[in-house]
Amino acid sequence: MAEAAKKARPEFRNIHVTQIARYRLPWAGKVSILHRVSGALLFLLLPFILYLFELSLTSELSFAKFSDLLSHGFVKLVVLALIWGYLHHFCAGIRFLLLDVHVGVAKEKSAKSAVTVLIVSLLLTAVCGLKLFGLF
Repeated sequence: MAEAAKKARPEFRNIHVTQIARYRLPWAGKVSILHRVSGALLFLLLPFILYLFELSLTSELSFAKFSDLLSHGFVKLVVLALIWGYLHHFCAGIRFLLLDVHVGVAKEKSAKSAVTVLIVSLLLTAVCGLKLFGLF
């Protein structure tokens, strides 16, 4: 009788480095990891962000230097990565704040909000990227 009352305990597996590529993480887990990655990206590139900010505001000559710097393709890609990092971190942060107040905690709603965060952040990044590369 005591055996019938026992529930099956969940099985937790240790994942080896070679198994990471085959491991299927739910959307909420992917958004959580990307939130951390985007935060780390923003933190590590903060000196570059502040340097660009200073160049854009100091004087007309420094703004010309800023414009010249931003004309290089590699710098545009780095700025696009920063734009993605900021937008994803912002959207995922709003999602996590809502989860903190118990909005959308159910499994289905959590997965849907995670996919929404990914789509919205990528669409906003695409719009900003089109503007950055001068397509409109």
